[in-house]
Amino acid sequence: MKILICNDDGYQASGIIALYEALKTIADVEVVAPEQNNSAKSNALTLHAPMYVQTAANGFRYINGTPADCVHIALTGLLGYRPDLVVSGINNGANMGDDTIYSGTVGAAMEGYLFGIPSIAFSQTEKGWAYIDVAAQRARDLVQQLMPSLEAIAEGALPTLAPWLLNVNIPNLPDDQIEGVKVARLGRRHAAERVITQTSPRGETMYWIGGAGPAKEAGEGTDFHATSHKYLSITPLHVDLTDHERLPYWTEMAEKLTQAN
Repeated sequence: MKILICNDDGYQASGIIALYEALKTIADVEVVAPEQNNSAKSNALTLHAPMYVQTAANGFRYINGTPADCVHIALTGLLGYRPDLVVSGINNGANMGDDTIYSGTVGAAMEGYLFGIPSIAFSQTEKGWAYIDVAAQRARDLVQQLMPSLEAIAEGALPTLAPWLLNVNIPNLPDDQIEGVKVARLGRRHAAERVITQTSPRGETMYWIGGAGPAKEAGEGTDFHATSHKYLSITPLHVDLTDHERLPYWTEMAEKLTQAN
């Protein structure tokens, strides 16, 4: 089993190191990650500047680009083979609800998914890396549980299942305090907090994006609810942004516009 690991916190982050140490015991693992923190870069690709691949003392390769850049470059030539699984994380903080739209952690996993490779984004629910080894072990357990299906996918035995994209959030708790695992849908957040303004030394106004808003839709069945009740949450994602429910309305609108012309 060959696994590519990426993240958005940078190749020196505690989360990616812990994840690598856990997964290398069950698979052939390589790390290709951003040189610097690239949080909230989503699926961004660098198209107007060159990128360079460097190798750290521990063998991790890092790139002066986004998380999606790292996975894209790895899969289109750097690795020289097609991995069985792309894993991103472990992120320093939650990626739940609307976070998944902005998340570089999810963006890296989604890039693998777009290349037709099963992919997982792992995050801890709180910042600070508390119990990161527990989170890494839980990530390892999930990947190991999925290995038979990954092998079947690689052999073409499960064409209707491949690829898939999972978003996983793990509470920062001792292992014996995590209640279990729940499959959950994405919740929703309130609008982000107000923009923060400051004055630069030159008297110019600087703007900082405000923090994420609190949970808005966090009832039973959501990722917010599961993790707040000490469960590891798993949310299967897909990339189809089509508003299928409203397609008939817009089809009717298009017909009226056509007739009017």
